[in-house]
Amino acid sequence: MKTVYNFNAGPCILPKEALQAGINALQDFNGSGMSVIEISHRSKDWEAVMNECRALWRELLQIPDNYDILFLGGGASLQFCMVPMNLMENKAAYLDTGVWAKKAYKEAKNLGNAVCVASSSDKNYTYIPKGYEIPKDADYFHITTNNTIYGTEIRKDIDCPVPLVADMSSDIMSRPVDVSKYALIYGGAQKNVGPAGVTFVIIRKDLTGKVSRYVPTMLSYQTHMEGESMFNTPPVFSIYIMTQTLKWLKSIGGVAAINKRNVEKADLLYGEIDRNSLFTGTAAPEDRSIMNICFVMAPGHEALEAEFMDFAKARGMVGIKGHRSVGGFRASVYNACPVESVKALVECMQDFEKLHK
Repeated sequence: MKTVYNFNAGPCILPKEALQAGINALQDFNGSGMSVIEISHRSKDWEAVMNECRALWRELLQIPDNYDILFLGGGASLQFCMVPMNLMENKAAYLDTGVWAKKAYKEAKNLGNAVCVASSSDKNYTYIPKGYEIPKDADYFHITTNNTIYGTEIRKDIDCPVPLVADMSSDIMSRPVDVSKYALIYGGAQKNVGPAGVTFVIIRKDLTGKVSRYVPTMLSYQTHMEGESMFNTPPVFSIYIMTQTLKWLKSIGGVAAINKRNVEKADLLYGEIDRNSLFTGTAAPEDRSIMNICFVMAPGHEALEAEFMDFAKARGMVGIKGHRSVGGFRASVYNACPVESVKALVECMQDFEKLHK
């Protein structure tokens, strides 16, 4: 098997331990003689998996007892409508920091009185807005903590005068989070906590049942809270791999330990981007993401972009092409991305520079 360095933005690299556990469970789950994708989701064996997964979430993020943890389908994109359907009665406030934040805001606007308090679209989302005012009469304030396309991130838990809702699809479990500062946290699993197919929702238990609108059964948080995420058949394999991924995270020291690794990886790559005469970063330095590191050819060297892409591919780099809306390059260095991969990319950039001196 050839050596590759996986920097895909999602679905992304997963721990080898989780993948191997998944392979084993596909063949024979828990000695049952059946695959994990064949067993009843009402069986005691599967109930144990669900309980273990919830317990790991609660332990790793220190989630308080007055929060529920849901495992749903539909991806984070379905949450763009579920959040306002369940929480917006009079008004909702949104911070626009990129494509996904804008899509969430658009869904809310179509469902009621949603306002945008600030946007960084004027500079192609290369920074996080500052100094905005959150309306105190809003039912909630929605943020997207990490912007995968543009490489910006809100890395500190903000103080908010109204219930705070966060899309943490691409930085959940990458750093410590004070869950008590949030009313609801959601995201797709396919960055740091598992494969595509399952969505996590961490929701304060007193948040639901306050809107006057009809909420369809399958789009109601209350439905899934009461059904313990099994109102209908859950995405069993995705949840199983999520459980194994969280077990791996716990085994290496948990969220504090992985945050240290993530900062080390980001510092290595940003350091090379800032040093290397052929490349330049795109995000404002104070808002740089430690998950998605975006960069382009430096001014005067734009013609080398295709050549560097071919050079990097030949060295085993996978998934470093920037999003089509911004171009350039993007290295997604999620939790399971080893520091060795980042070192290999740094060496690749250094060798390319030597070729053009």
